[in-house]
Parts: sequence; C-alpha cells; structure tokens
Amino acid sequence: MKLMVKNAGVWFGFLVFLLGCTMFWQSLSLDYRSSIGPGPGLFPLWLSSALIILSLLYIAESVKKEVFRIADLIPKGRGLGNVVAILVSFVIFIVVVSFAGFVIAGTLLVFLLLVREYKWYKALGISFAIALITFVIFQTLLDVPLPVNDLGF
Repeated sequence: MKLMVKNAGVWFGFLVFLLGCTMFWQSLSLDYRSSIGPGPGLFPLWLSSALIILSLLYIAESVKKEVFRIADLIPKGRGLGNVVAILVSFVIFIVVVSFAGFVIAGTLLVFLLLVREYKWYKALGISFAIALITFVIFQTLLDVPLPVNDLGF
C-alpha cells in the first residue's frame, strides 16, 4: 500500500479517472438524441466512458508493472526553474490581461519565458513581435475578440 501512494502512475490514472467522471456527469445534462439523430451528449458520454475505462486499466497496469515515483518525475536544478518560470508567467498573464490588454500581457508572458535564454532586448523584441502578430491574426483575420486596454491593443 505504501508503494501505491508514491506511484505517480496510480496518481495520474486517478486524476484522469476523476476527469472522466466529471466529463461523464456533465454529458448527462446534454441530450443524447435529437429529432434528426445523435444529440450533443452522444460523443461526450461515450468518450468519457472510454476515458474512465482506460484510466482504470492504466491504474491496474501501474500497480502491476513499472513504478514511477513522484519524486523521480519532479525536475531538478535548471529544469525546475524552467517549470516555475512557466507557471509564474502564466499566472502573471492571467492577472494582467484583463486590464493591460492582450498585447502587453502576451509580451510580458513571452518575455518572462525568453529572458532566461536571450539578452533582455532581444527577448523583448521577439516577445513584442509574437504578441502583436498573434493579436493581428486573431483580432483582424479571424475576428476573435481579445482583451484590449484603453488604447485598443
């Protein structure tokens, strides 16, 4: 039992199982059939059922075979710094995007990811270009509304 608690495969399978159960529960609120054929609840119901079954099979396989300890999967050193930088930059993006707009928040997000590998001025230029190109593609070409600031970007 103690080995199962430290087995990352069992934990991952359990999380996927919970995801499948949540999707299954949500799919029950959709119509399974409509007047012209399958309804919007058909695919979510069957796919979540398959996900539940596959997660249980994965848990059983994880218990029987290879044991991946959780401590072995966590990166160390520079890898851990990269993971933390990604998580922090996403949190900052989520906080900033609502009042600063997509271009500024996107520039900040990409800058925080690139500044570890590039000089700050190159990282800033690349970040601004990526955020601006993404904004133009989604806002203008695809007509997808993105959060903007008072200046319109």
